[in-house]
Amino acid sequence: MSDPMFRGVMPALVTPFRDGQVDEAAFVALVERQIAAGVHGLVPVGTTGETATLNHDEHRRVVELCVQTARGRVPVIAGAGSNSTAEAIELTRHAKTVGADAALVVTPYYNRPSQEGLYAHYQAINDAVQLPVLVYNVPGRTSVDISNEILARLAILPNIVGIKDATGDLGRASGQRVECGEDWVMLSGNDDAGLGYMAHGGHGCISVTCNVAPEACAQFYNDALAGQWQGALYGQDRLIRLHKALFSDASPAPTKFALAHLGLCLEDVRLPIVPASEASRAEVLAGMRDAGLI
Repeated sequence: MSDPMFRGVMPALVTPFRDGQVDEAAFVALVERQIAAGVHGLVPVGTTGETATLNHDEHRRVVELCVQTARGRVPVIAGAGSNSTAEAIELTRHAKTVGADAALVVTPYYNRPSQEGLYAHYQAINDAVQLPVLVYNVPGRTSVDISNEILARLAILPNIVGIKDATGDLGRASGQRVECGEDWVMLSGNDDAGLGYMAHGGHGCISVTCNVAPEACAQFYNDALAGQWQGALYGQDRLIRLHKALFSDASPAPTKFALAHLGLCLEDVRLPIVPASEASRAEVLAGMRDAGLI
């Protein structure tokens, strides 16, 4: 296996709120907790960070705060996606300006570009900003799926370095690894598929569960990267119920409930997301018990 630019587990960080505003003190504490637990990187203002309901000033501030708090101890991959190419370029430029190590750029959603449109989108970002970019492919949210053929073309560009793959298609991972080359960074976007994705040659995961159980997630990915598959299987079994529970209601409401239960932040979310249902809360608590968190 190559030594990729980014590897291991990186939390898709929640953005805590208090009184309708970003709770900066809580966010800093969450970042420090992740680093202390041994995570391999940080990903602010993705879907789990409720970027859809952050205004641009809030988005930029959360990225800045993450970079400032990390202080180079682990890499920061800043969410910078948009269904407007010009806006994605602007957010990627900001990420570079404040010192992020890479940008995570989701495939354009709602306007559903063609495969050639997807290539042109990422090529424009590549040409505009000298910063490593990870493609985020999550067709369940965006209604567009970028093909391995397009990714292989993008992998030739100097600033398009890898993918966060949330398709759940593990067979695709092996094909992509062959087509995109050994330097292509492959990160899973699905916690519950982590074990299989790593066995198919993946390098790590941008993880929701890591918000709640950073030590266990870091250990799981350390085991998988070292080829310690028995330890990784134990970690998968320990976390699987929590992986599922954190999506038992609209994300990130279950994750924020779990963090609130641990006393780490409020469970406040922004509309149209609402707090986790009672059924979801019961599932989250059961998953936390299985993971040894409570």
